[in-house]
Amino acid sequence: MRTVVFGASGNVGTAVLAALLADPAVDKIRAVARRIPAEPTPGVEWVRADIRTDDLAPICAGADAVVHLAWMMQPMHAPLDTWRGNVTGTERVLRAVAAAAVPTLIYTSSVGAYSPRADLRPVAESWPTDGRPTAAYTREKAYVERLLDTFEWEHPGCRIVRLRPAFVFQRAAAAEQRRLFLGPFFPNRLLRTGAVPLLPLPAGLTMQAVHATDVAAAARAALTREVGGPFNLAAEPVLDRARLARVFGARPITVPDRVFHGAVAAAWGLRLAPAAPELFAAFLRLPVLDSGRAAAELRWRPRYTAVEALRELLDGLRDGAGGPTPALATDAGGRFRWRELRSGIGGYDPVDREPVAG
Repeated sequence: MRTVVFGASGNVGTAVLAALLADPAVDKIRAVARRIPAEPTPGVEWVRADIRTDDLAPICAGADAVVHLAWMMQPMHAPLDTWRGNVTGTERVLRAVAAAAVPTLIYTSSVGAYSPRADLRPVAESWPTDGRPTAAYTREKAYVERLLDTFEWEHPGCRIVRLRPAFVFQRAAAAEQRRLFLGPFFPNRLLRTGAVPLLPLPAGLTMQAVHATDVAAAARAALTREVGGPFNLAAEPVLDRARLARVFGARPITVPDRVFHGAVAAAWGLRLAPAAPELFAAFLRLPVLDSGRAAAELRWRPRYTAVEALRELLDGLRDGAGGPTPALATDAGGRFRWRELRSGIGGYDPVDREPVAG
């Protein structure tokens, strides 16, 4: 099997490469990213390309499967740029898949594609994928689902699998996730167990998590099994406020959602934090996922619990851990995080080096 992986240098991408390298059915891997590692990866052909601008059809030529993972979280202060990267970029990937007549497409969506929850009962893949239109991330995830609906109708010969994971954590992604969501002013030492005796949490907070290697295992299974359609991916248990507080070794304090939103909005407006308040508001209304279909059809059994995945990320954040690619590197933000500060915090991705117009 010859496989092309778009977005191969990120959190999920690096885990997918490791899973494919371990699979004897996969004999050729082409890894595509805007920033490729300086050191070669045995068994992987790295290709530097930007899905927004480069010709992608030659990259997909001869492939038996394409795994599309590429996604831009930043710059949140320039939503037109993330739209070009995520929506227009995905349109261009789909055109390349069609031009190369690739028979299988695996796309990693997200719990963020789903409409807000009605309650805490787990939902199956039939839950509406309209996102939350006020947040760029959920709006773009939902729009890409519509692109895939159209592509599926126009290209019935292409087998399409949509993976919809909960929050994806691993130690190697700690530095990247701090840059994307917490920003340069966040002190890592606050994440030591017991460092904060009281943990303020919004009243509506309930979340799920899954380890990156378990998402990669689902992608690997989807490549080799004749399955199609969407699959929810979330590990047990559901992380409510009490469980989160125990992980941090603190006592939870309830913060009204509107107060939490106001604090995040103030930090965002003052360019002290890189994540938009609308994103956090969307996160507070995500549905709880039922992963029964993945268990039944992909034989998917996560190796890590949700608590273990979260603890691994927190350990990585405390230690300043990173990964082997430019996107995951510990020093991507520069010495003393100066590139993150220069970016205007949420104004552009500091790893890209140059600001986004507007």
